[in-house]
Amino acid sequence: MTQPARISFWSAVPTPLTPGLQVDTESVGRMVEAAVADGMEGLFVAGTCGEGPWLPDRERRRLMAAAVAAAAGRLRIAAQVSDNSVPRILDNAALAADCGADFAIIAPPATLLNATPDRIVALFAGAAQACPLPVGIYDLGRHRPIMIPEDRLKELYLLPQVKLVKDSSGAPERRAAALAAKAEKPELRLFNGDEFRCLEYLQAGYDSCLFGGAAAVAPQLRRIGALFAAGRLEEAAQEEAEMKQALFGIYGGEKIACWLTGLKYYMVQRGLFSTSASFLGYPLTDECRAFIDRYAAAA
Repeated sequence: MTQPARISFWSAVPTPLTPGLQVDTESVGRMVEAAVADGMEGLFVAGTCGEGPWLPDRERRRLMAAAVAAAAGRLRIAAQVSDNSVPRILDNAALAADCGADFAIIAPPATLLNATPDRIVALFAGAAQACPLPVGIYDLGRHRPIMIPEDRLKELYLLPQVKLVKDSSGAPERRAAALAAKAEKPELRLFNGDEFRCLEYLQAGYDSCLFGGAAAVAPQLRRIGALFAAGRLEEAAQEEAEMKQALFGIYGGEKIACWLTGLKYYMVQRGLFSTSASFLGYPLTDECRAFIDRYAAAA
């Protein structure tokens, strides 16, 4: 086990929306203040959990600008800029830079015709090399139809502009590629993006965790980090087990039936969001609602 130099936690935050599906900037401000109070180091906005691919450009601009203004330098702000061509990614990155974001996160696009391994790598490499911001690569592995080839991950991670990796692949071989890159480039920060495998990745040598559910389980995350740093692994594992149960309760069980709606409803119950509106329309079951009501009241 390689102990990271420091353990920090970021949240891939949901986007608060009005009933008309516009960004609720007042709720963005409350969300940022809560993240500061929760001990988060950074926020990832407009990702999958943040519904970035569904937001109109004008709303993504409002989201990023509001988050940067509210953070006021207290948190790092990373913004997803993914798209299906290098020029479109760079346009998105320019928008993020104009809003004051600290990092541009590039994830696999939803579609990419003629998606040969060389063309996928060229998309990431071309965008990273010309990006006006430091770059993070978001690896979803086989969870997305467009996947960076496993044997090409390391070369992308070693690009000078790439400063961080959000690894949500859950794949040991892809984790090994990330750790191999970090061995050659120690300043590369590796974030685990799987909220159900936090301790496993810290033990493997990842620096931090970055996932959507962090907005709801920040106290547990801090305790896991402190226990891990102190070498109290059995206690850390017990804390993680309790955290997983809380996440399953918010998400609607192991099938994640309520996912984003459950997370947003939790944010409403915490007094941070005004609505649980989203583009994705996940349900909110009675069981999930009841768990969140109890969990938010106890918190």
